[in-house]
Amino acid sequence: MNDVILSRIAEALTWTGRYVERADATGRILDAYLHRLLEDPWRDEDVACRSLYAILGVDAGTDPVDMQQVLDHLAFDARSTCAIEGALGAARLNARSAREAVSSEMWECLNSTWHALADQRLAARRTGPYAYLELVRRRVALFFGLADSTMSRDDSWRFVVLGRSLERVDMTVRLLSVRVLDAPHAPDWPTLLSASGADEAYARVYGGFGDTARVAEFLIMDREFPRSVLHSLTTAEECLAALGRPRQDPARRPIGRMRTRLEYLDSTALEDVLPSLLGELQTSCMASAESVAERFFPYQGPVEWAQEGA
Repeated sequence: MNDVILSRIAEALTWTGRYVERADATGRILDAYLHRLLEDPWRDEDVACRSLYAILGVDAGTDPVDMQQVLDHLAFDARSTCAIEGALGAARLNARSAREAVSSEMWECLNSTWHALADQRLAARRTGPYAYLELVRRRVALFFGLADSTMSRDDSWRFVVLGRSLERVDMTVRLLSVRVLDAPHAPDWPTLLSASGADEAYARVYGGFGDTARVAEFLIMDREFPRSVLHSLTTAEECLAALGRPRQDPARRPIGRMRTRLEYLDSTALEDVLPSLLGELQTSCMASAESVAERFFPYQGPVEWAQEGA
């Protein structure tokens, strides 16, 4: 690395980026599903909830599931980093342990957001979760905006962006994987676009929602959309290159290989290879994340987080 950063700080910054992005992605998915249920009151709520659980890798069990259970599990659970509140709490703890590397404004954004969640959670139980999800979405955008505007483009910034990029790929692949399975609980394409924050960007490019292959092509191969798989892989590889990792490094190689494949993939063949491609993307990102951990912070596993006392 160009600047000497302790492995503990590098790890905390990477997980801060991942956890904040996870909270944002989970909030967008929940918001998209809630709006679809409002627009179509005859939609099967249990099926929609099972779709949400499938996307995030949660076992729904056999009993009927309603949206309040999903919100308790995926939004309001402060003990689980798979939930919005738990992910933001974990991000706050990691950012606090790397206070010398993040700006004061970034820390204040995370800290004030964490303390605002309790009141928003109580309000959500009375009036609905929309204000809660809106707060999360706006504060996450503010956090990453502050990272871009108040951090030097040094290794500290690169670790935050690397974590965000790897998480973005993972969440997009999860959404597409459930759709490709074509299971009864799979989301429709408009819901998937909305959950990816891509509905308006897609409409500007194609003038409508289009067909299945075109939606998948946009979310995977679009070079300009910042949440696409290709854009996120490119950003992650640029961060690893700037961190001094050569092309054949185990952390960079799987990312670069998949990025190159997407760069030159024939879009007309995408639909046929999509199921296997999504599996390879998920495997490559996992391999890269594990190699990053081994190379940059080998002293221990990922930072664990426990709920703080009052």
